[in-house]
Amino acid sequence: MSNEIDPRYPIGKFRPATSISSADRSAAVKVIADLPEQLRNALKGLDEAQKNTPYRDGGWTVRQVVHHLADSHMTAFQRIRRALTEEMPIVPGYSEKAFAALADSTAPTDWSVDIISGLHARWSMLLGSLTDDQWMRSYQHMERGPSTIEAATLLYAWHCKHHVAHITELRSRMGW
Repeated sequence: MSNEIDPRYPIGKFRPATSISSADRSAAVKVIADLPEQLRNALKGLDEAQKNTPYRDGGWTVRQVVHHLADSHMTAFQRIRRALTEEMPIVPGYSEKAFAALADSTAPTDWSVDIISGLHARWSMLLGSLTDDQWMRSYQHMERGPSTIEAATLLYAWHCKHHVAHITELRSRMGW
């Protein structure tokens, strides 16, 4: 068996938990709260050419990964807010690939890091306020089916680590 890291999944694929404790929730909220700093550290010192480097063959550039995090997490935050204020709202998906090809995908990474910074401060504040009953509130994703706020939070904590690892693993491989 190879010890080589799969560049698509440098921390492994997401595996839904079968049992989630309050400590698991707290750890996930901390990961979400810490993403802006983790992302800034991962990007520190990269020049524009490095930010325009794909993290793997056929993959997004570092810049696109950063903008994807902002897009994805804004969407997730809204889904969770809807689950807290509506009864089982139906939430749409979106084409991540199409978003990554829009003109603003060439914007400075700092713009999305700034969005993520404010967004994650609010998101972690909101999550930190939830009661046990609120953690169990759900939404219906049009493509993936139902999800509780609890399950979505663990997924997006993994998502934070997953994409930061895309950048840090690329830096390691390239010697940056």
